[in-house]
Amino acid sequence: MEREYAALSATRMKASSSFARPGQTLPERVSLESSAMDVMTNLRKVGVVTVRAKTQMDRANAKMIRYGVRTLLVLDDSEKVAGLITANDILGEKPMRHLQEVGGTHSDILVSDVMTSVSELEVIRLADVMAAKVGHIVATLKAAGRQHAVVVDEDASGNQVVCGLFSATQIARQLGISLQGYFEVARTFAEIEKAIASAV
Repeated sequence: MEREYAALSATRMKASSSFARPGQTLPERVSLESSAMDVMTNLRKVGVVTVRAKTQMDRANAKMIRYGVRTLLVLDDSEKVAGLITANDILGEKPMRHLQEVGGTHSDILVSDVMTSVSELEVIRLADVMAAKVGHIVATLKAAGRQHAVVVDEDASGNQVVCGLFSATQIARQLGISLQGYFEVARTFAEIEKAIASAV
């Protein structure tokens, strides 16, 4: 005998309704001994902001400002990861170097001209991150001389999947170090080390 299913009751949607967004709440304060997961932006919980490699660099910068981020994941036409572009890539010396090499104007510069491409990106395995402390991530960023690190996992087919991002700025904020504006990698780590030394 077939089971009968009753219809669920429905009501009118209210005019003031919003919608659920993916979200991740990171701890406001961490120490170097905290879990590295406490400072990782988990892309399985937070929607990543992306940009196409062929987008004008100025439009990518505007997108960063609009979303309040300093890093965009760069995608190719097949929706595969092509690289990473940061505020430092846009506001640093890369655009001027590019114009000196190929000519043109500032508005001609594309994301692909100044981004860090996939072939240059070093990644950290999620399994290693899960066993690491914040101090390990700070040491990793410092050793690489970068402000950002990409975390990857593997899908069922063994392909790498970008699943997390680390930012020196975010880590510094959670360690309780106040950093203003755009700054050099060396200054970021000098501030972190200074704060760590004074806390010991």
